Amino acid sequence: MKMNGGTWVRTALAGLATLALATLVACGGGGSSDGATAAPGSGGSGSAASMGTLNLSLTDGPACGYDNVWITVEKVRVHRSGTAGDDDAGWIDVPLPLVPPATTPQPLRVDLLTLTNGVLVPLGRVQLPAGTYTQLRLVLAPNTASDPFTIAVTPTGTGTVALTTPSAQQSGLKMKVGLNVPAGQEADFVIDFDACKSIVEAGNSGKILLKPVLTVLSVLSPAVQRIAGWLDPTLAVAGTTVSVQSAGQVVRATPPQRDAGGNLGFVLHPVPVGSFDLVVTAAGRSSAVVTGVPSYAATSTTLNSLAFPIVPPTATPRGVSGTVSVGASAVDTGGVVRALQTLDGGPTIEVASANAAADTGLYQLVVPLDAPIKATYVSGTTPLLFVPDGSAQGQFLLSATITRSSQVLTAPIADGSAAVVQDFAFAAAP
Repeated sequence: MKMNGGTWVRTALAGLATLALATLVACGGGGSSDGATAAPGSGGSGSAASMGTLNLSLTDGPACGYDNVWITVEKVRVHRSGTAGDDDAGWIDVPLPLVPPATTPQPLRVDLLTLTNGVLVPLGRVQLPAGTYTQLRLVLAPNTASDPFTIAVTPTGTGTVALTTPSAQQSGLKMKVGLNVPAGQEADFVIDFDACKSIVEAGNSGKILLKPVLTVLSVLSPAVQRIAGWLDPTLAVAGTTVSVQSAGQVVRATPPQRDAGGNLGFVLHPVPVGSFDLVVTAAGRSSAVVTGVPSYAATSTTLNSLAFPIVPPTATPRGVSGTVSVGASAVDTGGVVRALQTLDGGPTIEVASANAAADTGLYQLVVPLDAPIKATYVSGTTPLLFVPDGSAQGQFLLSATITRSSQVLTAPIADGSAAVVQDFAFAAAP
């Protein structure tokens, strides 16, 4: 880590990760609310008939070419009204966890890229009136002259760079949610702060912008809503990603991680209860897809055994690049380009994605030219039977969106070894 205090941060973060697991085990996704801090004005330790406990944690996914993505959480707040303003009554602060040697809660500095493979960091626990809270705000501490890297990123191979934050940051990152806190019970939720999708580069200025992409997920317990499995050790390279997807939309994602024995495994947690397509992507490899992978409310899912790791075949990479523009300008496009691939009989999967540069609209991604492989999930120790899908070889649909409107533009690209240049021109946003 290329900043002062790195050793302390690593130690504190390791402790927080352990505390997160201990907290979730203790609460069991719906146990007693004893020990939670009572929200100011909530009546203190009100009766179980009128009070519940809200427990919040933080997690992340893949890194997209960065060694560190630092944020510092200053405050977490919830409100029953999704339209409540900054100064309206009814806000309840969720006290940040106490990290020794501090004797009072301090702003929580976290490297998001350590929060993969099911690692959660606690953001706080509070007793509050039971009910549904529809607005959640995550307030980040700003960069200052005395601490210029409170919110920062370390691109691979370079030094740490301060992130330029949105103007609305002062009042917090706003999330419209539905946090149901039952009376006499504890409700656990995790904020998935997607570092990969949240970082946008501005090529001409050299700035790197933070445009947070946040999702809030319900957590039942650390032992459920969990999908785990094994990859071939040759996939232990930068950029390898395991994701669960639904209709071509990534729901959860993580890089794999070696265990003490050198084996390469992955854990996706928490995954909403349901059935998903699991997708493995890696540089120079075909995509590997396992359909019908379940996430359960009562148990975990083991995708495959260590004896039969997933080994996608090698593939020829193909570059795809271009620009995203809005009206007559490419400035601050907020554009995202995804490469989608539809397999024979389904599903449609996302193979790659990239944020367009904020000031030039330039984007660049790489897709595998060779056929993807597909298998159907089978419970138990039976090896997954992968079959190449020649019909999907080299066939992709590029999908571009911008954040300022609901417009979506698509363009098919067909088989061919040459790099593809595809520009997307949006009408001026309303």
